[in-house]
Amino acid sequence: MQVLHRRCAGLDLHKDLIVASVRLVEKRKVRRERERFGTTTRELMRLAEWLRSHDVSHVIMEATGVYWKPVWHVLEGQFEVTLANAADVRNVPGRKSDVSDADWFGELHAHGLVRASFVPPRPIRELRDLTRTRRQTMREVVRQQQRIDKILQDANIKLSSVLSDMFGPSGMRMLEAIAAGETSPGRIAELGSSRLTCTREELTAALEGHLDEHHRFMIGFHLRHLKGLEAAIADLDRRIEEHVRPFREAVDRIAEVPGVKRVAAAGIIAEIGADMSVFPTDAHLRSWSRIVSRLDESAGKKRSRRVKKGGAWLKPLLVQCARAAVKKKGSYYGAQYRRLKTRIGDKKAILAVAASLLTAIYHMLKSSTPHRDLGAHYLERRDADDRPRMAARLLNRLQLLGYEVQLTPAA
Repeated sequence: MQVLHRRCAGLDLHKDLIVASVRLVEKRKVRRERERFGTTTRELMRLAEWLRSHDVSHVIMEATGVYWKPVWHVLEGQFEVTLANAADVRNVPGRKSDVSDADWFGELHAHGLVRASFVPPRPIRELRDLTRTRRQTMREVVRQQQRIDKILQDANIKLSSVLSDMFGPSGMRMLEAIAAGETSPGRIAELGSSRLTCTREELTAALEGHLDEHHRFMIGFHLRHLKGLEAAIADLDRRIEEHVRPFREAVDRIAEVPGVKRVAAAGIIAEIGADMSVFPTDAHLRSWSRIVSRLDESAGKKRSRRVKKGGAWLKPLLVQCARAAVKKKGSYYGAQYRRLKTRIGDKKAILAVAASLLTAIYHMLKSSTPHRDLGAHYLERRDADDRPRMAARLLNRLQLLGYEVQLTPAA
């Protein structure tokens, strides 16, 4: 097998230990040098110096938790560093040790058998940290709101049953009054806005419960925590806006896509970057984002069409945007969803819409073009151009409804 890298190194990373194995080809013979290092900055600098002393040109390491990041920061710019997916560099069963893993990584990389994971530049990585932290904080906000509702249900306060948003301005005023010690349901109900959909009598009845001092303390505690989280999110939003400035044009362009707001657009840029030259085609981007079905075929038969695992950050974000996009009237995405839902179900249909959104975003970023919605009737016009295909689809739907149909061409 052809050797692509004659002087390369494999690193097996742990929290407090790095095992390095250098693979050197000298006079058609392979020689290995191995060494162990700590993970402090001083030890990482010693690792870099040790690699330079062996004239190493390429370094490969496994994406292990967050332990690869400080090593990447030190080696980046000094060597051609490759980050490998753990599933792609799995060793032969029964040969598992730190040294054998490092040797195996170097052997694979020397022959070009490892696909490099996408590691965006530092500004994108920093933006990614901020947007991911914001999403985690938003999840904690939802948890705090659920805890408050749970306490109210325990006290038989049915505020969430009559208010569409219990944590809107009216709901927050009433919750703060409850936490402050107000006991009269009528006076608490008066804090609600006149624009609420429920009547004052319904609101008063919902507030009649069995609140005690313990309930009030717990509600006040969670409200204070909730306000702290909201202030933290405001700080994150300001910081994200500063980091988005170099990519403002890309974010503004993505925000034109139906269902994608500026917060989501910044999150998408943080995950895929603004430079689409990293992905040769839109299919590569969809595959990397784990939003399409995997390829599992044997003997000419497709054994599984399940969506690939992974994409824990980008995939849910795209699905959330797709849910909003299908609600826009006159949009291609809504027509695509309704057409697919009857055939493959809601979850697969919404994933297909999310893949369409990502495809559009890819071409918008790569070609610097604005979004162009194909329209709700695009699929119908396409089928009209392919009459046999349209007839077969309609015939199949009639058969699913229990009808026997025989097609006869009109004169």
